[in-house]
Amino acid sequence: MNAYRSKPLKFPWPPVLYGLAFFSAFLLGEIAGLPVPRVHSAFAWILGAALTVAAVSLDIWAIKTLLESRTTILAHRATAHLVTRGPFRYTRNPIYLGYTLATIAFGLMTANSWFYVAAVVAAIVTTFVAIRREERHLQARFGCDFESYCRRTRRWI
Repeated sequence: MNAYRSKPLKFPWPPVLYGLAFFSAFLLGEIAGLPVPRVHSAFAWILGAALTVAAVSLDIWAIKTLLESRTTILAHRATAHLVTRGPFRYTRNPIYLGYTLATIAFGLMTANSWFYVAAVVAAIVTTFVAIRREERHLQARFGCDFESYCRRTRRWI
């Protein structure tokens, strides 16, 4: 099967990776807590809650945009259209950015610094395991249009 018709991933890794990041951060926080930066706990919780709302809103906006564009929201399915509107105008990976922001938010809300580490590790692993494969898939399907999109839109932020 050629790259045009192939699926970008065989398995939907990103949700699993971020789920493992959450679980690992929680477990590590119970076993060996990291020092938490001095932030008033109520302020940190409010900031975390606001970041959670932003992350969930970003994910919902991205999913709504994909559905309106009549393409898949699943990372292990071949895409039908190159989506460059909605949150995709600002970042090529708004759903993964939402996952990362939610992980950071949970760290703020629980005062568990392992969530910050987990967010960075999950973002790096997601880049290598999923995003680069998805980009090769999009390059094969949309060629110059995808290259132009990459030049004007950042991968993460």
